[in-house]
Amino acid sequence: MAKLDHLTPSDIWKNFEKICSIPHPSKKEKQIIDYMKSFGESLGLETIVDEAGNVIIKKPATPGMENRMGVILQGHLDMVPQKNSDKVHDFEKDPIEPIIDGEWVKANGTTLGADNGIGAAAAMAVLEAKNLVHGPIEGLFTIDEETGMTGAFELKAGVLNGDILLNLDSEDEGELYIGCAGGVDANVTFKYRTESMPAGCQAYKLSITGLKGGHSGLDINLGRGNANKLLLRFLKHAIKEFGIKLVSFEGGSLRNAIPREGFAVVVVPSAKANQLADEVKKFNAIFKHELGKAEPTLSFEIATAETPNNVMNSEDCLKIINSSYACPNGVIRMSDVMPGIVETSNNLAIMKSQDGKFTLNCLLRSSVDSAKADLGEMISSLFELAGAEVELTGEYPGWKPNADSAILKTMSEVYNNNWGKKPEIKVIHAGLECGILGANYPRWDMISFGPTIRFPHSPDEKVNIPSVQKFWDFLVVTLKSIPQK
Repeated sequence: MAKLDHLTPSDIWKNFEKICSIPHPSKKEKQIIDYMKSFGESLGLETIVDEAGNVIIKKPATPGMENRMGVILQGHLDMVPQKNSDKVHDFEKDPIEPIIDGEWVKANGTTLGADNGIGAAAAMAVLEAKNLVHGPIEGLFTIDEETGMTGAFELKAGVLNGDILLNLDSEDEGELYIGCAGGVDANVTFKYRTESMPAGCQAYKLSITGLKGGHSGLDINLGRGNANKLLLRFLKHAIKEFGIKLVSFEGGSLRNAIPREGFAVVVVPSAKANQLADEVKKFNAIFKHELGKAEPTLSFEIATAETPNNVMNSEDCLKIINSSYACPNGVIRMSDVMPGIVETSNNLAIMKSQDGKFTLNCLLRSSVDSAKADLGEMISSLFELAGAEVELTGEYPGWKPNADSAILKTMSEVYNNNWGKKPEIKVIHAGLECGILGANYPRWDMISFGPTIRFPHSPDEKVNIPSVQKFWDFLVVTLKSIPQK
């Protein structure tokens, strides 16, 4: 585990290193909430933990800045827990192990949590700084952003007094985000029957591993493989060609991460076992040919498995495999308003069979609410035709861009004056909390920005060290430049 406090700006890296040392996966944030509460109180600042678990820390303006508009510095405390299959790590107990790799900080076999630990660490650095110039500051540290945006949804109106929200959860330095996609979960449940293990068959485990995965919004347009889709493709083929029976299926683990691994246990007539093994090798070559550049470490393998007592009913299995294989996945439509930005997408995220139930979870995203609703109905129609129950839950709104934003104008001028170029103005195909928070605080003027982070939601996640310094410098000058009330 590398020490980070010698990196600059040291105040951010010191705080980020502390965050890494405290387990904080989504829905398991108690330790980090307790730490943030003690952090605020140790500074002698008003500190509030609301009913949801959000932490709010209020810092008065520095002398002479009392008449400036109030700023909320906002980030989330939870992180996506993903690890490589060969990494032994308990996200509820073990610290993240940061590694310095040239100009990047990454983690040892797990997600790093720079999304959004770096943003939270920057807000902490402002709250504890004694030499910065700023108006009234409120640090808002939300919980459970990654799995439901629970903290943002449950934040009460009237708790915060500021006028400007600076969301510190974007991942490309030099870019200002003024809008984001909304989302909704599609939760699909099949009931399936079982049959006795057929005579004269052998059991095998099929494994797709080595995929990059990544953020199901930010990385959805990179052409990466979806482990569930690849495994479904082979299973449909093998059922037709070799008469295999499905015993179990498990792929993906998080709704907002592109599935990196998928596993299925199948049985095949012993006379066709060698053919099945050869076909796995063939499809491994096909997958590598199709995805080789995007997925250089992809691996599709077969191994013997313990003989089961039962297999999935063939009729039920076909309904599940065919409908899941047909489910739309990836980019559905690109934006015609913001060139190069994904408008609508779906992530076929989690698939699992257990005790007569086969569950499937998708995360649908769109910056156009009607398009998101249309995709939800399309997916519902597909699975309902196959006999499944479908629920669309956890919907959250997008954040509508405001090109006339006063803080956008201020920050654009600050960036141009200090770095000799204008920042890029963008809309992000991911769920930021701004749209939800703005519903309770409609007066807020909002911007999202941050340092450069690559491959969030995967063990390849890394944050660029020089960009953190630039992000910090931009934040400091911005706070000094906030307009008067």
